This record gives sequence, structure tokens and C-alpha cells, in this order.
Amino acid sequence: MVDITPGRAYGFFTDTSVCIGCKACEVACKEWNALPGNAPAFGDGYDNTGTLDAQNWRHVAFIDNVPDETQGAGHGSAWLMMSDVCKHCQHASCMDVCPTGAIIRTEFDSVFIQPDVCNGCRNCIAACPYDVIAQNDEKGVAQKCTLCYDRLQGGLEPACAKACPTDSIQFGPLDELRELANQRVDDLHGQSVPQARLYGADESVYGGLNAFFLLMDEPERYRLPNAENAVLPGRNNLGGYLGALGTAVLAVLGGLFALRRRREPAPADGPSEVDQSERDPEPPEEGP
Repeated sequence: MVDITPGRAYGFFTDTSVCIGCKACEVACKEWNALPGNAPAFGDGYDNTGTLDAQNWRHVAFIDNVPDETQGAGHGSAWLMMSDVCKHCQHASCMDVCPTGAIIRTEFDSVFIQPDVCNGCRNCIAACPYDVIAQNDEKGVAQKCTLCYDRLQGGLEPACAKACPTDSIQFGPLDELRELANQRVDDLHGQSVPQARLYGADESVYGGLNAFFLLMDEPERYRLPNAENAVLPGRNNLGGYLGALGTAVLAVLGGLFALRRRREPAPADGPSEVDQSERDPEPPEEGP
């Protein structure tokens, strides 16, 4: 059992190499947080959850990694499975854009949305690079994983980690989890699994993620931004701001030019009255 002490940073280490797609974490999360969930709906695969949203704070993604062509014995490819969740980023753009201060960093270094302070503006939804925040239309507030903040305050580990049967989701102090994750990667590389890699364990992605992963392929295969594309909209997107400014300047100039053209007198369709009078002959004078 993890000893939980306020003032220390905690998080998740999710080892996707041992995820079996059972969705026990999804069920445990819904049960503890009293989330009714959405009606199950299958898309083009076996995933009936679809995505993270206001009713799904954990989502086990099934990624078909099997090529269409038949492969020989010993060269098969396994599906990729990952229990996705809020990353509790160190550089959290959702906190940057919240106008009411509803999103805070707790004493356990997790990112938490205070429902009684949230005004439902949706700024955080647009700012989150992982699309993990969604609006609860019934309550009118934004919702996401809380890292089971109420359980941590009571000395209990999060429900999803407690329910995971393969220890794919591990909870604990971040420094200990990082050591464990590095050792796991070394073990997999020693077992001729060179594609194993860590994602979010260092500061290369949004300053580091308190919920980081061991992946079995490139981050893009899991629909995760890589280090080059991990750009915060609220902090360092200077190019985007300059582009928007240039577009705004051009729009203003175009509007002024159009307004000036509207104020100019329109050209007459036919000859003016002066021209017409000069062209018509003078009527003859009447005699006495």
C-alpha cells in the first residue's frame, strides 16, 4: 500500500505493454465517481467508449496495429492498448486559461477542477492538448480525472490503479515511479523489445506529465503529440499569435478600403444633364 503524504508529488505510471484491455479501470472510475456513463456504442472497432469526456475519465483505447497483409509465423503484430487519462501536466494550459481560478494544483501535485468555482466557460476544454476535459451539460461545469482527490485525502490510492489486474496502471510518488519506469524499459530492451519507450516521464512534453506512459510504438500511433508538437497555446505559440495579428491587420485594411469605395460617388449610367443640354439644339424663338 502506498503511503500518501500531502506535499509530495504523486501520479500514474501506465505500462501499456501489459494492458489487456479489460476496462476494469473504466468501471472502477465510474463507480467511485458516480459517473453514469454514456450509452455504449461501437464504432469501427471493439472500443465501446470512444473517447475521454465528462462521463469517461478513463478510456481504454484499442489501436489496431495489425497490417492488412498476411505475415509469416513469428512475425505477427499485437494490438496496442492504452488506458488513457488526464496527464496532470506540469505546464497545464487549462490552468493558464481558467478565468475564475477553478483549476488548481493540489497538495498532491495533481490538477483539479473545483466544481463550485467553475463557471462553465469551456476555456479549459479548448486549451487542453489531450482533449481530456469535457462539459457536463447537466451540472454546467467542466469535468475530468481528479486523480481521485477525495481518496488521496483519505489515504487511499485511486480506484483505477486499485482495480487494474495486471498492474498496467501503477500509482505512487513520481520519483519512485520514474525509477520503476526506467528499469522496465531497460528490461524490455534486454528482452529484444526495442520499440518500448517512455512518454512524459521527462520535461520534454509540457514540462513533464504526472500521468506518464510506457508506449510500444511512436506517440502518434496513440494520438499523442510528440515533443516537437507539444506546444502550449497559452505560453509559447508566438508564431500563431503573429499569424493571427497579420490576418487581423489585413482584414482591417480591407474593410477601410471597401468603406472608402462605398463613399465615392457612383458614375452616371448615361450622359449628364449638362452634356445632354449641350447636345440638344435650342428651340426656335416665337415671332411677334
